[in-house]
Amino acid sequence: MCLGIPGKVIEITGEDFVRTGKVDFDGIVKEVSLAYVPDVGIGDYVIVHVGFAITQLDEASAHETLALLRQLDVVREELDPEVALAAQRARATGNAT
Repeated sequence: MCLGIPGKVIEITGEDFVRTGKVDFDGIVKEVSLAYVPDVGIGDYVIVHVGFAITQLDEASAHETLALLRQLDVVREELDPEVALAAQRARATGNAT
C-alpha cells in the first residue's frame, strides 16, 4: 500500500532542495523531504508520500484523515516497516484480518 499520510512538522533542517524535517504521524516520527513545500513551518501539517511532503493541509483536515486511517488500522502498517512486513506475510499466507 502507498498512502499519503498526514503529519505534523516538529523540526526543520537544511534549505531549499535539501530541506528536511521531522514529521509526527500519530506518534511515529519520520524524517522527510520538505523540498516540495517551501513555505511549511514547524507546527504545520503536511501530507507525506514515499518520504516527501507533497502538500500542506489544515490541522482539522489532518486530524480527520488520521482518525479515518486509524479506523482502517493502516497508519502503523504504512509507517512501521516491521508491521508492514508482518501484514504482507499474513496476506500471503491467508491469515490477514
